[in-house]
Amino acid sequence: MPSAGGASGFSWTIVWLLFFATTINYIDRTVFGILGPLLQGEFRWSEVEYSRMIMAFQLTYAIGYAGAGRLLDRIGVRAGYPLVVGIWSLAAMAHGMVALLPPQARVALWGGNSTLAVVLAFGAARAVLGLAQGGNFPAAMKTVTEWFPKEQRALATGLFNSGSNAGAIVCPLLVPALYAACGWSGAFYITGAAGLLWLAAWWKLYPADRASRPAVPALSAAPPEPAIPWLRLLGLRQTWMFLVGMCGSAPVWWFYIFWGPKFLNRHFHLDLQGSSLPLTLIFLGAVLGGIVAGWMTSALLRRGWSLNAARKIALLACALGAVPVCAVPFLDNVWGAVALLMLAAGAHCGFAANLYPLVGDLFAPEYAASVTGIGGMAGSLVALAFAEVAGRLLNVGEVNYRLLFAGCAASYVIAVGIMHALSPRLEPVRQPQP
Repeated sequence: MPSAGGASGFSWTIVWLLFFATTINYIDRTVFGILGPLLQGEFRWSEVEYSRMIMAFQLTYAIGYAGAGRLLDRIGVRAGYPLVVGIWSLAAMAHGMVALLPPQARVALWGGNSTLAVVLAFGAARAVLGLAQGGNFPAAMKTVTEWFPKEQRALATGLFNSGSNAGAIVCPLLVPALYAACGWSGAFYITGAAGLLWLAAWWKLYPADRASRPAVPALSAAPPEPAIPWLRLLGLRQTWMFLVGMCGSAPVWWFYIFWGPKFLNRHFHLDLQGSSLPLTLIFLGAVLGGIVAGWMTSALLRRGWSLNAARKIALLACALGAVPVCAVPFLDNVWGAVALLMLAAGAHCGFAANLYPLVGDLFAPEYAASVTGIGGMAGSLVALAFAEVAGRLLNVGEVNYRLLFAGCAASYVIAVGIMHALSPRLEPVRQPQP
């Protein structure tokens, strides 16, 4: 872990491992969204049925987020991180096995045109995927908290979190080529297998114990903080500050991931190939936003700003940057819409680059993953409800995209106001009461 003066060179090697894990994480979850319009055309499921498959992922993701956080605080990231990556990689590959279902297994679902076996099979694969993928951010944030001082955590978080956008950029470029070469099932098999390659790199590079970590100063001379039960963590306003931030941002990101390709298909009549460049540009904006906002906080801290001021100014700037997205459904020009979506995606990732480090700012490393898991679970449960609302509104008519984008625009600003009210000075939890 870094000394008081800053992170070691090896710490940034660890960040690259986190970056690639997060890239693979987002590729594996995004493939379904990219192929969504094509699969919907083949299997004829409704918007509500599509939302239910998305909700299967989000429900188990919420459970996995919280459960993995507690598990990682107990067994550590060296063993826990590859466990969740291995499980989600196999689950991602299992999506492709839906193509093996025999035609006679395809029966009408609730009198509709879709097929019960297909919907249930995709739903089951997405449920296992979500359960395991919920461990990625608690593991990554626990790693950053252990290896980096406070003044560098936003930058380290912005860098590894940009992997989510790198994955979202790669997907619309990669998936059409994989689909053309080996069909939609092959796209799931190949992207899912990437996580298995990451496992080998993790086991080779990540030190087995603190004593053997090369060129890395001792993690801490201080004794570990006592563990805090979840119920006691939920009684802390610092926990609620992070929880509110997750609830205000996570549902919006899910909406961009799973309904963004469908919006471009419906509103601008872009097919799988035609949506590739717009989606790539949108998530390229997200990459830049995450890095710039992380750098901005570090720069403000170097100039003598307080941690409280630097974090909150960055969060507010990103929240305001998300507001113009409400105009997207009213535009007839696809590139104007792409520009606003780029800004909104960048604002989200900048927001996340300053939201996740709050856990390290406010809590000791021994329970950083637990707090991250609680916040992630809450955000995923709100996203679950948002997916149900989105499915029902869009089943009625495309015009309801206006309501959904308006909610996305307002969510961050509301969250920042509540977060400031909960913790005006960012007071850390020093010695939690037993």
